[in-house]
Amino acid sequence: MSANEDKTEAEARAAEVREEIAITDVRRAEEQEAKAEEAIADAERAEAKKERERREAEERRTAAQAEAERAREAAEAARRSPGAGSGGVSGASVASPGLGGEPKAAAAAGFGATAQRATGIGSEAVGDPEKPEILVGAAFAGAFVFAKILKKIAS
Repeated sequence: MSANEDKTEAEARAAEVREEIAITDVRRAEEQEAKAEEAIADAERAEAKKERERREAEERRTAAQAEAERAREAAEAARRSPGAGSGGVSGASVASPGLGGEPKAAAAAGFGATAQRATGIGSEAVGDPEKPEILVGAAFAGAFVFAKILKKIAS
């Protein structure tokens, strides 16, 4: 081979390498474009999810607002009508102590007297039959403390 042929062959090989580099650059650009499109799609999905969560939170807020309004109206109606808050017949009305000699008993047996639930510190939480999980938790805590004390005594 002559030097001229070697030079021509080297130039051809260099042209092939440049072509392969150009093809690789095109593929890399296409991959970057695909990644960018995927990122855009992910962002759109995330935005849609956030919008859906915002709408659901707004619906919950509206429902809670409406429920609070109904509760306020019911409380107002119960406050306005005498004896309506006790749910009908109360223990004080059924088993009233009579007039006897006690002025406090006579006052308690007066018109519209209703039984009142005892309210003290913590009575809503501990004695509330609508929240038995509090009683279960208190029993568990008591048993745990009892076991710790027994362990200290035994060792």
